[in-house]
Amino acid sequence: MTRDDALATLNVRSQTLYAYVSRKLIERRPDPGDPRLSLYRGDDILALAQRRARGRRQSAVAASALAWGEPVIPTAIATVRHGDLIYRDRAATELAEHMGLEEAAALLWEQPDAIIFPKASAGNDAFQSLAALTMGARSLVGRRAEKLFNEGAQCVATMAAAFGAIGTGPVHRRLAAAWSLNANGEESVRRALVLLADHELNPSTFATRVAASTGAAMPACILAGLATLSGPKHGGAEAALESFLLEASSVGADTAIERWLARGHGLPGFGHQLYPYGDPRARSLLANIQPDAELATLRDAVADGLGLQPNIDFALLAITRLHTLPPRSGFALFAIARSVGWVAHALEQAATGAVIRPRARYQGKTD
Repeated sequence: MTRDDALATLNVRSQTLYAYVSRKLIERRPDPGDPRLSLYRGDDILALAQRRARGRRQSAVAASALAWGEPVIPTAIATVRHGDLIYRDRAATELAEHMGLEEAAALLWEQPDAIIFPKASAGNDAFQSLAALTMGARSLVGRRAEKLFNEGAQCVATMAAAFGAIGTGPVHRRLAAAWSLNANGEESVRRALVLLADHELNPSTFATRVAASTGAAMPACILAGLATLSGPKHGGAEAALESFLLEASSVGADTAIERWLARGHGLPGFGHQLYPYGDPRARSLLANIQPDAELATLRDAVADGLGLQPNIDFALLAITRLHTLPPRSGFALFAIARSVGWVAHALEQAATGAVIRPRARYQGKTD
């Protein structure tokens, strides 16, 4: 935004705007068109305006924190900053150019060497496989770090095996072997696993941290994350996008868009609250593949009509269709990769020793 736009949006004087800049609440850069002028980052200004509009009453801040609002839990693992996904101060999209899930796990778990995930055998149900690991598993409290890392690696390996991964070696190669992928397919899976490894304090990660805060065993913490991920508004978005695409292929993209918007569902596979300028994870994956004709038609129609860009769910479905992956493979990639982040958050939360226990705002009769 220009200076005048920023002042109008915030409804403040110039001195206040400069104070926000000096406190690093708003990023300022020289205007490429006129170095004598400055431009101010719109994301920062809009976020600040929303905070000011809500007021600073404790109850208002606490309530807003539960829905894309104020940060509530300190973490050094990951964040979304200025439209980029960051893993421990490094852009996830850059890491995905060369890392595997094993190196990403080492970074998120703060280990010097790539994590070696053991060979695991599991049934075809991830919930049952993780539940079996919880039997006899010990609490996170008072345990040696090495033991917890080993348990975390076992959870990730079990998750991968439950979704079909076979053999040993890097997880993307285990999946490639199970899904009979060529080199391009294997590369897409590798990249996707790194980009999905963490996403700050999303619902499944929050559930994992709540479980870890009670001292639950590592497999139980990962099971809490998986249960939350299974919801249709989180990791289950793949099914909604497939339904949207099927309808678009049947009645036309424009008609399908109108119908989905009229139902109040939003458009699965497009847009993201944290990425107003487009999901960088999707850009990274789609830069290396070409969506099929049906997906491309839907993408173009949404972009033309609403200006929304594909998100990670769209990119995963594009990979699934291009490489003929098994049903629900998008969810499988999500769950396997995100289990690495869940382990990191369980470790970080357990180290604090604090129990996550928010209060409810009672709305019944009080007399």
